[in-house]
Amino acid sequence: MRICKGALDKGGLVAVIFFLLGMGTLLPWNFFITAMTYFTDRLKNGTNSTQPDTYMFSNNSVLLAQLPLLLFTLLNSFLYQHIAEKIRIAGSMVAILLLFILTAILVKVDMDRDSFFSITMATIWFINMFGAILQGSLFGLVGKLPSRFSSVFMSGQAVAGIFSGLAMLFSNIFETNPESSALGYFITPCAATLLTLFCYLLLPHLRFARTYLEKVSCETADAVKEPSANGSETVKVKLNDLGHEFNDIGETEACEKLNKFNDEQTEEKSTVPQVFRKIWVMALCVTCVFAVTLSVFPAITINTKPSGFFEGKDHIFVPLCSFLVFNVMDWIGRSLTSCLQWPSMKSRLFPIFVLSRVVFIPALMLCNVQPRNYLPVVFNHDMAYIIFMSLFAISNGYLACLSMSYAPQLVRPKDAETAGALMTFFLALGLSLGAAFSFGLKSLLSGKSN
Repeated sequence: MRICKGALDKGGLVAVIFFLLGMGTLLPWNFFITAMTYFTDRLKNGTNSTQPDTYMFSNNSVLLAQLPLLLFTLLNSFLYQHIAEKIRIAGSMVAILLLFILTAILVKVDMDRDSFFSITMATIWFINMFGAILQGSLFGLVGKLPSRFSSVFMSGQAVAGIFSGLAMLFSNIFETNPESSALGYFITPCAATLLTLFCYLLLPHLRFARTYLEKVSCETADAVKEPSANGSETVKVKLNDLGHEFNDIGETEACEKLNKFNDEQTEEKSTVPQVFRKIWVMALCVTCVFAVTLSVFPAITINTKPSGFFEGKDHIFVPLCSFLVFNVMDWIGRSLTSCLQWPSMKSRLFPIFVLSRVVFIPALMLCNVQPRNYLPVVFNHDMAYIIFMSLFAISNGYLACLSMSYAPQLVRPKDAETAGALMTFFLALGLSLGAAFSFGLKSLLSGKSN
Protein backbone atom coordinates (compact mmCIF):
# COMPACT_ATOMS: atom_id res chain seq x y z
CA MET A 1 0.00 0.00 0.00
CA ARG A 2 1.20 3.55 -0.81
CA ILE A 3 1.04 6.21 1.86
CA CYS A 4 -0.54 9.55 0.78
CA LYS A 5 -0.34 11.20 4.16
CA GLY A 6 1.14 14.71 3.94
CA ALA A 7 1.03 14.90 0.15
CA LEU A 8 2.14 18.38 -0.89
CA ASP A 9 2.07 20.39 -4.10
CA LYS A 10 5.85 20.25 -4.44
CA GLY A 11 7.20 23.22 -6.35
CA GLY A 12 3.66 24.48 -6.89
CA LEU A 13 3.36 22.34 -10.03
CA VAL A 14 -0.36 21.62 -9.60
CA ALA A 15 -0.99 25.34 -9.06
CA VAL A 16 0.95 26.16 -12.25
CA ILE A 17 -1.06 23.57 -14.18
CA PHE A 18 -4.38 25.02 -13.03
CA PHE A 19 -3.13 28.52 -13.87
CA LEU A 20 -2.34 27.33 -17.42
CA LEU A 21 -5.66 25.49 -17.64
CA GLY A 22 -7.45 28.70 -16.65
CA MET A 23 -5.54 30.63 -19.28
CA GLY A 24 -6.32 27.95 -21.86
CA THR A 25 -10.09 28.21 -21.33
CA LEU A 26 -10.30 31.87 -22.41
CA LEU A 27 -7.20 32.59 -24.49
CA PRO A 28 -8.55 31.02 -27.73
CA TRP A 29 -11.78 33.06 -27.75
CA ASN A 30 -9.99 36.24 -26.62
CA PHE A 31 -7.61 35.97 -29.55
CA PHE A 32 -10.47 35.16 -31.92
CA ILE A 33 -12.36 38.38 -31.09
CA THR A 34 -9.10 40.37 -31.18
CA ALA A 35 -9.08 39.62 -34.92
CA MET A 36 -12.39 41.50 -35.35
CA THR A 37 -10.84 43.96 -37.85
CA TYR A 38 -9.76 41.06 -40.06
CA PHE A 39 -13.28 39.59 -40.14
CA THR A 40 -15.05 42.90 -40.81
CA ASP A 41 -12.54 43.88 -43.53
CA ARG A 42 -12.89 40.53 -45.25
CA LEU A 43 -16.67 40.72 -45.18
CA LYS A 44 -16.38 44.14 -46.84
CA ASN A 45 -14.30 42.38 -49.49
CA GLY A 46 -11.25 44.33 -48.38
CA THR A 47 -11.77 46.96 -51.03
CA ASN A 48 -13.86 49.65 -49.37
CA SER A 49 -13.36 50.23 -45.64
CA THR A 50 -16.31 52.63 -45.58
CA GLN A 51 -18.73 50.04 -46.94
CA PRO A 52 -21.53 49.27 -44.41
CA ASP A 53 -21.26 46.07 -42.40
CA THR A 54 -24.23 44.39 -44.09
CA TYR A 55 -23.53 41.16 -42.19
CA MET A 56 -23.70 42.93 -38.78
CA PHE A 57 -20.73 40.77 -37.84
CA SER A 58 -20.10 42.21 -34.37
CA ASN A 59 -23.74 41.79 -33.32
CA ASN A 60 -24.09 38.31 -34.78
CA SER A 61 -20.79 37.13 -33.33
CA VAL A 62 -21.88 38.22 -29.82
CA LEU A 63 -25.19 36.39 -30.22
CA LEU A 64 -23.60 33.25 -31.66
CA ALA A 65 -21.04 33.26 -28.84
CA GLN A 66 -23.45 33.71 -25.93
CA LEU A 67 -26.15 31.23 -26.95
CA PRO A 68 -23.97 28.07 -26.93
CA LEU A 69 -22.06 29.33 -23.89
CA LEU A 70 -25.29 29.59 -21.93
CA LEU A 71 -26.90 26.43 -23.30
CA PHE A 72 -23.95 24.09 -22.87
CA THR A 73 -22.87 25.31 -19.45
CA LEU A 74 -26.43 24.50 -18.33
CA LEU A 75 -26.36 21.06 -19.99
CA ASN A 76 -22.92 20.39 -18.50
CA SER A 77 -24.33 21.03 -15.00
CA PHE A 78 -26.78 18.14 -15.43
CA LEU A 79 -24.95 15.76 -17.77
CA TYR A 80 -21.37 15.87 -16.47
CA GLN A 81 -21.94 12.79 -14.31
CA HIS A 82 -22.91 10.76 -17.39
CA ILE A 83 -19.95 11.68 -19.62
CA ALA A 84 -16.42 10.83 -18.57
CA GLU A 85 -14.34 13.78 -17.43
CA LYS A 86 -11.49 13.04 -19.85
CA ILE A 87 -13.87 12.97 -22.80
CA ARG A 88 -15.38 16.33 -21.81
CA ILE A 89 -12.08 18.09 -21.13
CA ALA A 90 -9.57 16.52 -23.52
CA GLY A 91 -12.22 16.14 -26.24
CA SER A 92 -13.17 19.83 -26.01
CA MET A 93 -9.52 20.89 -26.21
CA VAL A 94 -8.93 18.80 -29.33
CA ALA A 95 -12.09 20.17 -30.96
CA ILE A 96 -11.07 23.79 -30.22
CA LEU A 97 -7.60 23.08 -31.62
CA LEU A 98 -9.06 21.74 -34.88
CA LEU A 99 -11.42 24.72 -35.20
CA PHE A 100 -8.54 27.19 -34.87
CA ILE A 101 -6.45 25.26 -37.38
CA LEU A 102 -9.40 25.55 -39.81
CA THR A 103 -9.75 29.29 -39.11
CA ALA A 104 -6.01 29.83 -39.69
CA ILE A 105 -6.17 27.94 -43.01
CA LEU A 106 -9.11 30.05 -44.17
CA VAL A 107 -6.97 33.20 -43.84
CA LYS A 108 -5.15 32.08 -46.99
CA VAL A 109 -8.20 30.66 -48.82
CA ASP A 110 -10.20 32.85 -51.20
CA MET A 111 -13.96 32.42 -51.06
CA ASP A 112 -17.10 34.48 -51.51
CA ARG A 113 -18.26 36.57 -48.56
CA ASP A 114 -21.48 34.60 -47.95
CA SER A 115 -19.60 31.31 -47.59
CA PHE A 116 -16.94 32.91 -45.40
CA PHE A 117 -19.60 34.46 -43.15
CA SER A 118 -21.48 31.14 -42.79
CA ILE A 119 -18.33 29.17 -41.96
CA THR A 120 -17.18 31.81 -39.47
CA MET A 121 -20.55 31.88 -37.70
CA ALA A 122 -20.52 28.08 -37.43
CA THR A 123 -16.96 28.23 -36.08
CA ILE A 124 -17.98 30.81 -33.46
CA TRP A 125 -20.85 28.57 -32.35
CA PHE A 126 -18.71 25.44 -31.98
CA ILE A 127 -15.74 27.21 -30.35
CA ASN A 128 -18.05 28.54 -27.65
CA MET A 129 -19.95 25.26 -27.36
CA PHE A 130 -16.76 23.30 -26.63
CA GLY A 131 -15.42 26.23 -24.59
CA ALA A 132 -18.53 26.08 -22.37
CA ILE A 133 -18.10 22.34 -21.78
CA LEU A 134 -14.38 22.82 -21.10
CA GLN A 135 -14.83 25.73 -18.70
CA GLY A 136 -17.69 24.09 -16.82
CA SER A 137 -15.78 20.83 -16.46
CA LEU A 138 -12.60 22.55 -15.27
CA PHE A 139 -14.47 24.68 -12.73
CA GLY A 140 -16.00 21.45 -11.43
CA LEU A 141 -12.55 19.87 -11.29
CA VAL A 142 -10.89 22.76 -9.46
CA GLY A 143 -13.82 22.83 -7.01
CA LYS A 144 -12.54 19.54 -5.58
CA LEU A 145 -9.26 21.15 -4.51
CA PRO A 146 -8.63 23.72 -1.73
CA SER A 147 -10.18 27.12 -2.46
CA ARG A 148 -6.86 28.79 -3.32
CA PHE A 149 -6.75 26.76 -6.53
CA SER A 150 -9.95 28.46 -7.72
CA SER A 151 -8.13 31.79 -7.37
CA VAL A 152 -5.16 30.44 -9.30
CA PHE A 153 -7.43 29.08 -12.05
CA MET A 154 -9.30 32.39 -12.44
CA SER A 155 -6.03 34.35 -12.42
CA GLY A 156 -5.00 32.27 -15.42
CA GLN A 157 -8.21 33.30 -17.17
CA ALA A 158 -7.39 36.97 -16.56
CA VAL A 159 -3.87 36.57 -17.97
CA ALA A 160 -5.43 35.27 -21.20
CA GLY A 161 -7.06 38.69 -21.57
CA ILE A 162 -3.73 40.44 -20.91
CA PHE A 163 -2.06 38.50 -23.74
CA SER A 164 -4.81 39.32 -26.21
CA GLY A 165 -4.73 42.99 -25.15
CA LEU A 166 -0.97 43.14 -25.71
CA ALA A 167 -1.37 41.48 -29.10
CA MET A 168 -3.94 44.11 -30.13
CA LEU A 169 -1.76 46.97 -28.81
CA PHE A 170 1.40 45.88 -30.64
CA SER A 171 -0.55 45.17 -33.81
CA ASN A 172 -1.93 48.72 -33.75
CA ILE A 173 1.39 50.36 -32.85
CA PHE A 174 3.26 48.64 -35.67
CA GLU A 175 0.28 48.89 -38.04
CA THR A 176 0.47 45.22 -38.93
CA ASN A 177 -1.50 44.00 -41.92
CA PRO A 178 -4.89 42.65 -40.66
CA GLU A 179 -4.38 39.35 -42.48
CA SER A 180 -0.91 38.79 -40.99
CA SER A 181 -2.18 39.76 -37.54
CA ALA A 182 -5.13 37.38 -37.86
CA LEU A 183 -2.82 34.50 -38.76
CA GLY A 184 -0.87 35.16 -35.55
CA TYR A 185 -4.10 35.46 -33.55
CA PHE A 186 -5.24 32.02 -34.77
CA ILE A 187 -1.92 30.17 -34.53
CA THR A 188 -1.21 31.33 -30.95
CA PRO A 189 -4.34 29.60 -29.52
CA CYS A 190 -3.32 26.39 -31.29
CA ALA A 191 -0.02 26.36 -29.37
CA ALA A 192 -1.78 27.37 -26.13
CA THR A 193 -4.39 24.62 -26.50
CA LEU A 194 -1.71 21.98 -27.07
CA LEU A 195 0.06 23.18 -23.91
CA THR A 196 -3.13 23.03 -21.81
CA LEU A 197 -3.93 19.56 -23.17
CA PHE A 198 -0.48 18.37 -22.11
CA CYS A 199 -0.97 19.94 -18.65
CA TYR A 200 -4.33 18.24 -18.18
CA LEU A 201 -2.93 14.83 -19.17
CA LEU A 202 -0.04 15.35 -16.73
CA LEU A 203 -2.36 16.13 -13.79
CA PRO A 204 -3.34 12.51 -12.88
CA HIS A 205 0.36 11.63 -12.56
CA LEU A 206 0.92 14.16 -9.75
CA ARG A 207 0.47 12.72 -6.28
CA PHE A 208 -1.01 15.87 -4.75
CA ALA A 209 -3.65 16.14 -7.49
CA ARG A 210 -4.62 12.48 -7.12
CA THR A 211 -5.25 13.02 -3.40
CA TYR A 212 -8.15 15.33 -4.24
CA LEU A 213 -9.27 14.40 -7.74
CA GLU A 214 -9.47 10.61 -7.56
CA LYS A 215 -11.47 8.27 -5.38
CA VAL A 216 -9.60 6.91 -2.39
CA SER A 217 -8.42 3.38 -3.06
CA CYS A 218 -6.31 0.70 -1.40
CA GLU A 219 -3.32 2.13 -3.28
CA THR A 220 -3.77 5.71 -2.07
CA ALA A 221 -5.10 5.31 1.48
CA ASP A 222 -2.93 5.73 4.54
CA ALA A 223 -2.24 2.25 5.79
CA VAL A 224 -0.19 1.04 8.71
CA LYS A 225 0.29 -2.63 9.57
CA GLU A 226 0.13 -3.25 13.30
CA PRO A 227 0.36 -6.43 15.40
CA SER A 228 -2.87 -7.39 17.15
CA ALA A 229 -3.24 -8.57 20.74
CA ASN A 230 -3.20 -12.27 19.73
CA GLY A 231 0.00 -11.87 17.69
CA SER A 232 -1.56 -11.78 14.20
CA GLU A 233 -0.99 -8.82 11.90
CA THR A 234 -3.83 -6.35 11.30
CA VAL A 235 -4.14 -3.22 9.21
CA LYS A 236 -5.13 0.27 10.33
CA VAL A 237 -6.43 2.40 7.45
CA LYS A 238 -7.12 6.12 7.66
CA LEU A 239 -8.65 8.35 4.97
CA ASN A 240 -7.03 11.60 6.09
CA ASP A 241 -8.73 14.10 3.77
CA LEU A 242 -12.15 12.56 4.25
CA GLY A 243 -11.96 12.21 8.00
CA HIS A 244 -12.85 8.51 7.94
CA GLU A 245 -10.94 5.72 9.65
CA PHE A 246 -11.08 1.92 9.77
CA ASN A 247 -9.17 0.20 12.57
CA ASP A 248 -8.08 -3.35 13.40
CA ILE A 249 -8.96 -5.04 10.15
CA GLY A 250 -7.11 -7.28 7.75
CA GLU A 251 -5.70 -6.01 4.45
CA THR A 252 -8.36 -7.70 2.29
CA GLU A 253 -11.17 -6.46 4.53
CA ALA A 254 -9.62 -2.97 4.45
CA CYS A 255 -9.85 -2.88 0.66
CA GLU A 256 -13.43 -4.10 0.76
CA LYS A 257 -14.40 -1.40 3.26
CA LEU A 258 -12.66 1.26 1.18
CA ASN A 259 -14.50 0.17 -1.96
CA LYS A 260 -17.79 0.20 -0.07
CA PHE A 261 -16.96 3.66 1.25
CA ASN A 262 -16.31 4.90 -2.31
CA ASP A 263 -19.65 3.49 -3.46
CA GLU A 264 -21.43 5.27 -0.62
CA GLN A 265 -19.70 8.53 -1.53
CA THR A 266 -20.98 8.26 -5.10
CA GLU A 267 -24.51 7.25 -4.13
CA GLU A 268 -24.88 10.08 -1.64
CA LYS A 269 -24.15 12.93 -4.06
CA SER A 270 -26.77 15.63 -3.87
CA THR A 271 -28.98 16.47 -6.84
CA VAL A 272 -28.46 19.70 -8.80
CA PRO A 273 -31.46 21.46 -7.15
CA GLN A 274 -30.19 20.44 -3.70
CA VAL A 275 -26.77 21.89 -4.44
CA PHE A 276 -28.30 25.06 -5.88
CA ARG A 277 -30.24 25.67 -2.66
CA LYS A 278 -26.92 25.87 -0.82
CA ILE A 279 -25.05 28.10 -3.29
CA TRP A 280 -27.81 30.32 -4.72
CA VAL A 281 -26.45 33.50 -3.13
CA MET A 282 -23.02 32.99 -4.70
CA ALA A 283 -24.66 31.99 -8.01
CA LEU A 284 -26.65 35.24 -8.12
CA CYS A 285 -23.57 37.23 -7.09
CA VAL A 286 -21.42 35.92 -9.94
CA THR A 287 -24.33 36.53 -12.36
CA CYS A 288 -24.62 40.14 -11.19
CA VAL A 289 -20.86 40.75 -11.36
CA PHE A 290 -20.61 39.69 -15.00
CA ALA A 291 -23.94 41.22 -16.03
CA VAL A 292 -22.69 44.63 -14.86
CA THR A 293 -19.29 44.13 -16.49
CA LEU A 294 -20.53 42.97 -19.91
CA SER A 295 -23.22 45.65 -20.08
CA VAL A 296 -20.55 48.31 -20.67
CA PHE A 297 -17.33 46.42 -21.42
CA PRO A 298 -16.42 46.26 -24.23
CA ALA A 299 -19.61 47.30 -26.08
CA ILE A 300 -19.69 50.84 -24.61
CA THR A 301 -16.10 51.40 -23.49
CA ILE A 302 -14.61 50.50 -26.89
CA ASN A 303 -16.19 53.70 -28.26
CA THR A 304 -14.52 55.98 -25.69
CA LYS A 305 -12.45 58.70 -27.38
CA PRO A 306 -9.22 60.06 -25.86
CA SER A 307 -9.20 63.58 -24.47
CA GLY A 308 -6.05 64.46 -22.60
CA PHE A 309 -2.95 62.26 -22.49
CA PHE A 310 -3.85 60.22 -25.57
CA GLU A 311 -5.67 62.81 -27.66
CA GLY A 312 -5.26 62.01 -31.36
CA LYS A 313 -3.95 58.51 -30.56
CA ASP A 314 -7.13 56.42 -30.79
CA HIS A 315 -5.22 53.39 -32.12
CA ILE A 316 -3.24 53.24 -28.85
CA PHE A 317 -5.88 54.50 -26.40
CA VAL A 318 -8.47 51.73 -26.94
CA PRO A 319 -6.18 48.67 -26.68
CA LEU A 320 -4.12 50.22 -23.87
CA CYS A 321 -6.66 52.05 -21.68
CA SER A 322 -9.69 49.86 -22.37
CA PHE A 323 -8.49 46.30 -22.92
CA LEU A 324 -5.05 46.18 -21.30
CA VAL A 325 -5.96 48.26 -18.22
CA PHE A 326 -9.10 46.17 -17.72
CA ASN A 327 -7.33 42.83 -18.05
CA VAL A 328 -4.35 43.75 -15.87
CA MET A 329 -6.53 45.15 -13.07
CA ASP A 330 -8.93 42.19 -13.40
CA TRP A 331 -5.96 39.86 -12.95
CA ILE A 332 -4.80 41.82 -9.87
CA GLY A 333 -8.30 41.57 -8.41
CA ARG A 334 -8.42 37.82 -8.92
CA SER A 335 -4.91 37.36 -7.51
CA LEU A 336 -5.80 39.32 -4.37
CA THR A 337 -8.18 36.55 -3.31
CA SER A 338 -5.24 34.22 -2.65
CA CYS A 339 -4.23 36.39 0.34
CA LEU A 340 -7.41 38.34 1.16
CA GLN A 341 -10.94 36.92 1.34
CA TRP A 342 -13.20 39.63 2.72
CA PRO A 343 -16.16 39.83 3.17
CA SER A 344 -16.63 36.21 4.23
CA MET A 345 -18.87 33.88 2.26
CA LYS A 346 -21.75 34.24 4.75
CA SER A 347 -21.42 37.97 5.29
CA ARG A 348 -24.34 40.17 4.18
CA LEU A 349 -21.77 42.70 3.01
CA PHE A 350 -20.70 40.45 0.15
CA PRO A 351 -23.91 40.74 -1.97
CA ILE A 352 -24.09 44.46 -1.07
CA PHE A 353 -20.61 45.04 -2.52
CA VAL A 354 -21.58 43.04 -5.62
CA LEU A 355 -24.70 45.17 -6.18
CA SER A 356 -22.77 48.41 -5.58
CA ARG A 357 -20.80 47.81 -8.80
CA VAL A 358 -23.85 49.05 -10.72
CA VAL A 359 -22.48 52.57 -10.10
CA PHE A 360 -19.78 51.90 -12.72
CA ILE A 361 -22.37 51.73 -15.52
CA PRO A 362 -23.32 55.45 -15.40
CA ALA A 363 -19.75 56.42 -14.47
CA LEU A 364 -18.28 54.87 -17.65
CA MET A 365 -21.19 55.98 -19.84
CA LEU A 366 -20.63 59.61 -18.74
CA CYS A 367 -17.03 59.44 -19.96
CA ASN A 368 -16.19 60.59 -23.49
CA VAL A 369 -18.04 57.77 -25.28
CA GLN A 370 -18.90 58.71 -28.89
CA PRO A 371 -21.21 59.04 -30.72
CA ARG A 372 -23.81 60.22 -28.21
CA ASN A 373 -27.02 62.21 -28.51
CA TYR A 374 -28.86 61.95 -25.20
CA LEU A 375 -26.42 62.12 -22.28
CA PRO A 376 -23.75 64.73 -21.54
CA VAL A 377 -20.03 64.03 -21.19
CA VAL A 378 -19.29 64.60 -17.51
CA PHE A 379 -15.86 62.94 -17.20
CA ASN A 380 -13.99 64.16 -20.26
CA HIS A 381 -10.35 63.58 -19.29
CA ASP A 382 -8.50 60.32 -19.97
CA MET A 383 -7.40 60.05 -16.34
CA ALA A 384 -11.01 59.89 -15.09
CA TYR A 385 -11.72 57.07 -17.55
CA ILE A 386 -8.57 55.16 -16.54
CA ILE A 387 -9.43 55.46 -12.81
CA PHE A 388 -13.01 54.27 -13.37
CA MET A 389 -11.82 51.42 -15.60
CA SER A 390 -9.21 50.32 -13.03
CA LEU A 391 -11.69 50.20 -10.14
CA PHE A 392 -14.31 48.57 -12.39
CA ALA A 393 -11.87 45.83 -13.41
CA ILE A 394 -10.28 45.10 -10.04
CA SER A 395 -13.72 44.78 -8.40
CA ASN A 396 -14.83 42.48 -11.23
CA GLY A 397 -11.88 40.14 -10.73
CA TYR A 398 -11.99 40.18 -6.93
CA LEU A 399 -15.74 39.63 -6.45
CA ALA A 400 -16.10 37.13 -9.31
CA CYS A 401 -13.18 35.07 -8.02
CA LEU A 402 -14.50 35.10 -4.45
CA SER A 403 -17.94 33.98 -5.66
CA MET A 404 -16.47 31.08 -7.60
CA SER A 405 -14.17 30.12 -4.69
CA TYR A 406 -16.85 30.34 -2.00
CA ALA A 407 -19.51 28.22 -3.72
CA PRO A 408 -17.73 24.81 -3.45
CA GLN A 409 -17.03 25.55 0.23
CA LEU A 410 -20.76 25.79 0.93
CA VAL A 411 -21.37 22.15 -0.02
CA ARG A 412 -19.94 18.79 0.99
CA PRO A 413 -16.68 17.78 -0.77
CA LYS A 414 -18.54 15.18 -2.83
CA ASP A 415 -20.80 17.93 -4.23
CA ALA A 416 -18.02 20.41 -5.01
CA GLU A 417 -17.85 19.39 -8.67
CA THR A 418 -21.61 19.93 -9.09
CA ALA A 419 -21.29 23.34 -7.42
CA GLY A 420 -18.44 24.31 -9.76
CA ALA A 421 -20.38 23.27 -12.85
CA LEU A 422 -23.49 25.14 -11.67
CA MET A 423 -21.50 28.30 -10.96
CA THR A 424 -20.13 28.22 -14.49
CA PHE A 425 -23.68 28.31 -15.83
CA PHE A 426 -24.51 31.36 -13.74
CA LEU A 427 -21.27 32.99 -14.84
CA ALA A 428 -22.36 32.44 -18.45
CA LEU A 429 -25.84 33.72 -17.60
CA GLY A 430 -24.27 36.94 -16.33
CA LEU A 431 -22.27 37.30 -19.54
CA SER A 432 -25.41 36.81 -21.64
CA LEU A 433 -27.49 39.26 -19.61
CA GLY A 434 -24.70 41.83 -19.77
CA ALA A 435 -24.42 41.45 -23.55
CA ALA A 436 -28.20 41.92 -23.86
CA PHE A 437 -28.17 45.01 -21.59
CA SER A 438 -25.41 46.57 -23.70
CA PHE A 439 -27.80 47.01 -26.64
CA GLY A 440 -30.17 49.07 -24.51
CA LEU A 441 -27.33 51.15 -23.08
CA LYS A 442 -26.05 51.89 -26.57
CA SER A 443 -29.49 53.13 -27.51
CA LEU A 444 -29.57 55.29 -24.39
CA LEU A 445 -26.41 57.03 -25.54
CA SER A 446 -26.83 57.36 -29.30
CA GLY A 447 -30.29 56.14 -30.20
CA LYS A 448 -28.73 53.24 -32.17
CA SER A 449 -28.27 49.66 -31.04
CA ASN A 450 -25.53 48.69 -33.45
